[in-house]
This record gives sequence, structure tokens and C-alpha cells, in this order.
Amino acid sequence: MYPELFELPFIGITVKSYGLIMVIGFLAAVALMRRIAVKEGQDPDHITNVALYTLLAGIVGARFFYVIHHYDDFQGQAWWAVFATWRGGLELVGGVIFSIFVTVGYLIKQKLSVPKYLDYLAIGLMLGLSFGRVGCFFSGCCWGKPTDAAWSIRFPYASDAYLSQINPDPKRNRELPLLVLPEEYFGWVDSDGVNRYPNHLKHFDLLTESQRYDVTKGKYRCLPVHPTQLLSSLCALAICGILYLAWRRFLHKRPGRTFCLMFIIYGVNRFFLEFLRDDNPFESGWWTLYNGWTVSQNIGLYLSIAGLFGWIYLAKMDEQEIELEEVEEEQPKRKSSGRDHLGRFIKKHIIPESEQLPIIKPAALIDEDLRIEDTRAKAKKKDKAKARKKGAKKEKSKKVKAKKAKAKRKTSKKKTKP
Repeated sequence: MYPELFELPFIGITVKSYGLIMVIGFLAAVALMRRIAVKEGQDPDHITNVALYTLLAGIVGARFFYVIHHYDDFQGQAWWAVFATWRGGLELVGGVIFSIFVTVGYLIKQKLSVPKYLDYLAIGLMLGLSFGRVGCFFSGCCWGKPTDAAWSIRFPYASDAYLSQINPDPKRNRELPLLVLPEEYFGWVDSDGVNRYPNHLKHFDLLTESQRYDVTKGKYRCLPVHPTQLLSSLCALAICGILYLAWRRFLHKRPGRTFCLMFIIYGVNRFFLEFLRDDNPFESGWWTLYNGWTVSQNIGLYLSIAGLFGWIYLAKMDEQEIELEEVEEEQPKRKSSGRDHLGRFIKKHIIPESEQLPIIKPAALIDEDLRIEDTRAKAKKKDKAKARKKGAKKEKSKKVKAKKAKAKRKTSKKKTKP
């Protein structure tokens, strides 16, 4: 666990591992989305603008969702603690939901194709998430449950995972701690009488040599846990690859499907990954699908259901477009308007034939139809006149050729006579 990578010289500012990795992931996602947009003939600058709006909205939404979810932890603190994102406290689901609304608003304002750009965003979002989960690993958040599996990892003393194990967690129905520490490890405060460390746990520098050994290599060290951050990163990278291949093979012709597929796959993936995590509390309420699941499990299933409904809706829209195209092919060719499409759909699918009324067109539309018919009739007359002229020319040329041939035959007969 390396929450701080290094300190900048002369200014004393430390570079956080989570922030640095998030920046790298953001740049990688933007580069991938720009490349995809260029392949489809879109302006890559719009991708950059969308990405920036998505990043800002994602941070605001993730922080807001975290504050609402952990409201009890902010009681008694200063008001500005709500905005202290550098102390940690972002939830991905809230960031995704809020960033989608902001992105759709920007695309509508710029009169861009919302489904297409949401497809680009879905692929880039999963790539950025794969980097973000690595940042979670270095920061020590989003830890997993204890396990004896070969891939298990241990977090250091006083980390979030360690604090979770040495304390009971009623929000996860755990009345007793997983790791019982003796009393001499607790109760430390600084010279001003202020507790500087969570749960009154002593700072590592204040422990004795034997205590340091026990919490690092001995019986009181952190229990091995699932590396859920790295598993989440690998899953996000796999989802990014699946979405890109699906979009490249066949979904690029059906805008919006890739975005719906991202909701379906990611929601199911997040639901099952939560069974390996040990940080989020269990939820119960009118909005939960099951009392005893975490908020991410409930929202993950909601996302999958929303993606499935979106996929079905887009599939029905494609079927309607095919039906309208077939109807247009059967009728004489004419420039159809949106009103004609809507009228055909209502007449065919909604209103029964017995209840249909004769359509009365306004005078302006009647005059327009008459003008179109008149121009078509004039065009047909011109075509017929041209055809007659061509036919007359052909007949005349045939007669001339026949006369010349007849004259040649006569002259050849005269020459052959003795």
C-alpha cells in the first residue's frame, strides 16, 4: 500500500498514488475514445470536451453519493469536510450516474448524436476504471474479505482494512472484531489531548519492538484478504475489450447498443464482486431489491435492468424503422416527412381499421401535392416527346440506310450485266 508516492522538492507537496493513476487512466481513456471517433468521421475535439465534462461531473457525483451514503461520519465535522476529496471518499456508481446526465445535456446542446457518443464513453469509461481500481489498491480502499486463497494479500498496520478487522462492524452484521488486539494497542492521544489516529489506535512509531513484530509478522498482523481492487481492475479491462470488439464487429452500426451492453455487463460484474468485498455496509429500505445487499449490489442490478430495457427499446426501434422502409418501398417514391411516418405507424399498429377516419389534408398540403403531380406529368410528357423524337430519328436513319443499300444493289447489277 503506497497512498503517497513521493514528495515534490522545495514545495513539500506529496503526489498521491490514487490521483496520479487516475490522471493516467483519464488520458488513456481520452486517447482511445478519440481514436474511435476519428474512425467514424467524428470531430475528436468533441470527445475531449465530453471527457472533461464527464471527469468533473464524475468527481462531483461520486463525492455527493459518498457523503449521502456515509452521512453519519460527517456529523460533528466542519462544513468544508464535505468537499475534502483529497482525504478520500468517492463512490464510482454516483459518479457514473451524474456524469451520464451531464454528458447527455452537453451532447443535446451541441446537437451531436447522443447514442454514438455514449458508446464511445462506455468503452473509455471501462478503460479508465481499470486504472482507477489500481489506484484503489495503492490507497488501501475497497478491500476484500479475509481468505486463505493463494492470491490473498495483507495490508499494513493501521490501514483501512486493518481497522475494519480489529473493530466490530454492526453495519455488516458483525458484532465482534475479526482480529482481537490487546488493550495496550489502543488509547493513544497526542500532547494536546487530541486523538490523531482512528479508533484510538496507537501510531506505529509508539509501539514497542515486540509489538511492531506482532503487527507486521506476528499474530496481530492484518488477516489476508481478497485483492478485490486488482480483480475489479482486471474485470474492467476485460469489459473494455469486450465492448470494443462488439462495437467494432457489429454494434457500430447500431448506436446506443454498446452503452446498454456496458450497463448490463458492469452491473452483473459489480453485483458478484461485492460478495468478495468487506467495506460497504449492508442496506435495507424501500428502494433495495433485497435487504442485506450493499448499495453497490442493488444499484448494480438496477444498472443491468436499465441496460436490458434500453437494449430492448433500441431493438424495437430498429424493427419499426425496417417496417416503415418496407411500407415506403411498396408506395410510389415520394419524399416522406416525419408526419407521414407517424401517420403510417398509428394507422397500422394503434388505430383499428373500423375506427379510422378519412385523413383531411390542409389546403396548403393539397396544393403542394397537386403541384408535385403537375410537375411529374410535365416531366413524363417531356420524356415521351424525347422518346418520340429519338424513335423518329431512328426510323429516318433506317430508311436512308435502306435506300442507300437498294441503290448499291442496282448499280452492282448493272455492272455485272454482259
